[in-house]
Amino acid sequence: MSDPSTAAVEGFEHVPETDQHFENALAKARDGRRLTVADGVELLTTGTDRSGIDPVRKEAVLEAADRRRADVVGDDVTFVANLNNNVTTACDTGCRFCNFKDRASAFEADAPDDHGGFTKTPAESREAVAAAVERGISEVCSVSGLHPAFALDADHRELLEAVENPERVNYRPPEAYTTSPGTYAEQIRAMSVDGVHVHSMTPEEAYHARRGTDWSYEAVYRRLREAGLDSAPGTAAEILVDEVREVICPGKMETGEWIDAMEGAIAAGLPVTATIMYGHVENEMHRVMHLKRVRDLQDRTGGITEFVPLSFVHQRTPLYERGLVDGGATDAEDELMIAVSRLFLDNVENVQTSWVKFGDEKSLKTLSCGANDFMGTLLSEEITKRAGGDYGEFRSVADYVDMVTAVGRRPVERSTDYERRRPVDPDDDPHGPRLGPRADGTPLLDGSTPTPADD
Repeated sequence: MSDPSTAAVEGFEHVPETDQHFENALAKARDGRRLTVADGVELLTTGTDRSGIDPVRKEAVLEAADRRRADVVGDDVTFVANLNNNVTTACDTGCRFCNFKDRASAFEADAPDDHGGFTKTPAESREAVAAAVERGISEVCSVSGLHPAFALDADHRELLEAVENPERVNYRPPEAYTTSPGTYAEQIRAMSVDGVHVHSMTPEEAYHARRGTDWSYEAVYRRLREAGLDSAPGTAAEILVDEVREVICPGKMETGEWIDAMEGAIAAGLPVTATIMYGHVENEMHRVMHLKRVRDLQDRTGGITEFVPLSFVHQRTPLYERGLVDGGATDAEDELMIAVSRLFLDNVENVQTSWVKFGDEKSLKTLSCGANDFMGTLLSEEITKRAGGDYGEFRSVADYVDMVTAVGRRPVERSTDYERRRPVDPDDDPHGPRLGPRADGTPLLDGSTPTPADD
């Protein structure tokens, strides 16, 4: 019997076929006209009239995207001084592209403590963030597993504990576990140190934070904003086409639910980002359908500050182990994904490239494919590392200066919402962040690799 997931991949309804011609789509892109889904597919495939990626056509798409980038945001390359503070790896969602999670049962009080995962208390999160604030960060980014003991706040916990069968809504009380993550509100308050920007609560986490209730996403995000949340990451998007989600993350929220959550966050007064995680079982039609849904969301709300293409890291993931994928995206696919994102998303100003996913050389190349933002310093990055990524966990301001100036561009430290920007003078050595609440230009890193205890 075949794997039902394999059958789903083979039987996708949406395939990369169009009645458009590549030359017409490229002309529209060069002229700055709004692209259709068919246009996007032609550019992403370099033409559906032939197989494989045509290298000459690819370069034409990259050139158009680079020109658009220069017109929209100029030649500055931005980055943020930030810390990743993932609270817990406990998660039972079962996403097949993820190796970050650990089964929540492994964290129970009577289970052997040999799973290698972690859960931080609010006090531990505050300690980690406070140390990073002293080093100069302006943002803490927190994306975590869906621990069954997590509740939005005390009111939510009371409701969950009153449910006749709490495990039906994926809830178990904190005392069932060795370490309690507290509530989402407690974690947000703990990370709100000295005015540092707290960037947290993905749509999937917001879904978890309202389970067992009839609360709206706007209401959930308003409570979190009152606790200190400043913006929300639009991760958990993966591919915003349900036939793909049924294969890669069948336990996760559907496309419409993700969009509802993002609209709720924006209605609550929070800026958001948006992402795509590509290079697994999806095809080019799915990718462009995803871009169209992000563009439509931005048309309605105007709340998206940046778009982040995330190339799938396949090693040590269930998709790879089950034979559903044999690798990730190619270099050409990565370059085209950045470029078509820039050309298609005519209402999103910033497109980010990822040195964590791509490494230094390729991420620098994508700065000439339409990207203008170069992520953040991170200091700690668990998700990609656990999936088998090879490109490190942190970056200093000096690293950014060296890399960005090497390709003839100007490095600019930014705030999370892009409202504050500080050009970095390459001659002003040593290089350190200056936008954080405690930043004074001291180098973020002292030359030694941060350890989890340091973070």
